[in-house]
Amino acid sequence: MDKKIVYSGIQPSGSLTIGNYIGALKNFIGLQDEYNCLYCIVDMHAITVEQDPKLLRKNTLDVLALYLAEGLDPDKSIIYIQSHVPQHAELGWMLNTIASMGQLQRMTQFKDKSKRSKEVMAGILNYPVLMAADILLYQTSYVPVGEDQRQHVELTRDLAQRFNSKYSDTFTIPDILTPKVGARIRSLQDPESKMSKSDSDENSYILILDDENAIRRKFKRAVTDSLNNFDYNDEQKALKNLINIYVSFTGESVEEVVNRYRGQGYGKFKADLADVVIEGLRPLQTRFKEIRSDKEYLEKIYTEGAEKASYLANKTLRKVYKKIGFIAK
Repeated sequence: MDKKIVYSGIQPSGSLTIGNYIGALKNFIGLQDEYNCLYCIVDMHAITVEQDPKLLRKNTLDVLALYLAEGLDPDKSIIYIQSHVPQHAELGWMLNTIASMGQLQRMTQFKDKSKRSKEVMAGILNYPVLMAADILLYQTSYVPVGEDQRQHVELTRDLAQRFNSKYSDTFTIPDILTPKVGARIRSLQDPESKMSKSDSDENSYILILDDENAIRRKFKRAVTDSLNNFDYNDEQKALKNLINIYVSFTGESVEEVVNRYRGQGYGKFKADLADVVIEGLRPLQTRFKEIRSDKEYLEKIYTEGAEKASYLANKTLRKVYKKIGFIAK
């Protein structure tokens, strides 16, 4: 029996955070033994906001090196750069012809960015359609994303069903694959918000490639609660977030951590948490530096990955073009 297909992508819009590591990268490794996986660096999505070209190239290779350093195996998974497979943009255009303006304007991401900008570019509006194309292009069964991306996957499902209904069965209808490990990591300064590298306050996130001093400084400045009670509950969201980070790195239970630090104060816990994260990231950072310095190896990986992805993408796109009525070349 053929394995189901899993698809996921990460934007190269800056260094990745430990939220990306816990919520995505750590889960990717186990999936590649159970499914046929495609892991993309979605640089076409990244340019929906302004990018420095030099930095975009650097960040793209950084994400690729992090994929490999964490343990993604190019013999088991297809690892590639989105812009190297133009079929993404081609299918995105096809899907734009069946996506309604109202549907796209109701997307949470579009509404949020519309409020914060005087002029919203069309790329922001069409971002979810390109994401749908990413997924549907490979007949994806599962998309490993968090709850914050559920709306995008639901749009993808809707567009697939709409196309299938209009032209006959063409696309696999994807489902969300809930991560097996790792809680959703929140900002160190605002536990109501997701940890994000785009946050204006650098103390709100820990980057995977942060050095020891930066990690210690940021955890020391992390907000806690005024209750002075070491416990794990929704009334103490800031502390709960820090405990989630701790157990994600050590594999211990929440109960073990709470029992160990109850009565010791937040300062001791935050200092120990910094040590746990530093030691947890050390092997990954070491492997990253080795891989990132080997430009020929990285080029080999993304070139072969694009070839494999293009082969699968063409199978779907030929089917789509035939059903729409385009003349085959």
